[in-house]
Amino acid sequence: MATSIESLLGDDARFLLDHESTTIDRARLQLPGPDFIERVVSGSDRNQRVINNLTRLFDHGRLAGTGYVSILPVDQGIEHTAGASFAPNPDYFDPENIVRLAMEGGCNAVASTFGVLGAVSRKYAHRIPFLVKINHNELLTYPNSYDQVMFGGVDRAFDMGAAAVGATIYFGSQESRRQIVDVAEAFEHAHDLGMATVLWCYLRNSDFKTDKDYHTSADLTGQANHLGVTIQADIIKQKLPTNNGGFTAIGFGKTSPLVYDELTSEHPIDLCRYQVANCYMGRAGLINSGGASSGASDLSEAVKTAVINKRAGGTGLISGRKAFQRPMKDGIELLNRIQDVYLDDSITIA
Repeated sequence: MATSIESLLGDDARFLLDHESTTIDRARLQLPGPDFIERVVSGSDRNQRVINNLTRLFDHGRLAGTGYVSILPVDQGIEHTAGASFAPNPDYFDPENIVRLAMEGGCNAVASTFGVLGAVSRKYAHRIPFLVKINHNELLTYPNSYDQVMFGGVDRAFDMGAAAVGATIYFGSQESRRQIVDVAEAFEHAHDLGMATVLWCYLRNSDFKTDKDYHTSADLTGQANHLGVTIQADIIKQKLPTNNGGFTAIGFGKTSPLVYDELTSEHPIDLCRYQVANCYMGRAGLINSGGASSGASDLSEAVKTAVINKRAGGTGLISGRKAFQRPMKDGIELLNRIQDVYLDDSITIA
């Protein structure tokens, strides 16, 4: 298993697998593990039904009992249009194939829209945990505008038999304060009903692009994560950091030189670890996104992201387009290779 992972990492293998972090020591983190629910979550104010659903999510699929998760997200039919998302493989216009891919790919859960999951809920909601995405950025308005709006209610997800609900906030956008209120209220209601919560903590502001695209800066995404766990998201979804210093480059907000001198380095694992630290030192699991499909390099890119996330102290990967924009057999293989990283005990926390 380790050899195939090293082969997929290519020239980055030793850079990623041998790195020893000297920023935030792993001993300070609440790391994933078979006892994560009992060790960390059970001490929170989450009611027993939430703990039951989180346990169900963590104990499903190939990664069951490890403390890691592999989730298939397919809400791109709204976020990117159905044509752009499913034209590479029209089978995924049919919601049942989305759920089948998650099941046959050994995922912990399937994340999708009210429509997709509702269309097959009686057949599958008891067979794999459903994560219902309750808000979206609709891109049929012309000219395009960017906002996350609710597409349904938490009660509908509960009636469907969902184990969890998910939402996105565009932190930094003009609409972000309304989105924070909308999502915080929805998450509180979801917890009352016993469902877990997952927050896509994305950044959106045209001024975050200067000499670099700081939408994926470690310091800015880290703060977005911190806001996400503050409204009690149980799991945080974030894009993998590609740079740092967004606060200083853009010249806004508040930060500390220690963030850049001691708590991070230029190494991708250390940048990701800063994201984990902002998730209350790992008390809320960090899952990184798999990103867009690039074709032939998808498999190596997905494995690389998984290695960075795991070695940083993260909780797993949520990979969509790389998996469903190809034949199902190949999508299953990609999901399994991601999961192999988390099953490989030789790949340790840096």
